[in-house]
Amino acid sequence: MLAAMERILVIDDDVELCHLVGEYLRAEGFTIECVHDGESGLKKAMAGEYLLAVLDVMLPGINGFEVLRRIRATSRLPVLLLTARGEDVDRIVGLEIGADDYLPKPFNPRELVARIRAILRRTRADGSGSASAPDVVSVGDVELDPATRTVRLEGKPVDLTSVEFNLLEVLLREAGRVVPRERLVNAVLSRKFSPFDRSIDMHVSKVRKKLGDTDSDEHIKTVRGVGYIFARPREKAKV
Repeated sequence: MLAAMERILVIDDDVELCHLVGEYLRAEGFTIECVHDGESGLKKAMAGEYLLAVLDVMLPGINGFEVLRRIRATSRLPVLLLTARGEDVDRIVGLEIGADDYLPKPFNPRELVARIRAILRRTRADGSGSASAPDVVSVGDVELDPATRTVRLEGKPVDLTSVEFNLLEVLLREAGRVVPRERLVNAVLSRKFSPFDRSIDMHVSKVRKKLGDTDSDEHIKTVRGVGYIFARPREKAKV
């Protein structure tokens, strides 16, 4: 069974929480390993033996943000960040650094499992079993290949997280048309839309930076109060 092969790394200094989370996730078919400090967590995360890491912000030694920065320097390992409830700045910083999603403490273990499964669904390159590879999507100077999950800008590779890749794919496939924020949240983050959740906006901001967008030259334009649009070349100069 596929779930039995899913190895999850939990990096949290709360030993009791790790024990409870581990028991719950094992019952759901995951294989779990827990470590309790940033240095050990980083070493494990970089070993390439896990499908996903659950990472707490508050850790002894190096904190979760620094662990995430170092992971993102060389790895696309999906990371679910655990933050303190009400600490919006933690969520914003985590998403800016490259977290795939976040979950505030305390949390419902069932929601943790749902978030993990949603991230894993998004990060699998091709789970459809289709005989033919998905078509490459090209709009202007941006080319996205779903089969290899690679993106090129003017022929040069662009390093995106799994969430950023999926977000860009949705926008590219709808190039020239406005994609509502609600649809992006549902399709990219696999959760219900909340007008107070700014996660999708942070991911869009990250993609824009990686595509080199400026105020005078934007690939992704904001349609205020509605959503976002990937501008075709002839439309990039328009407001």
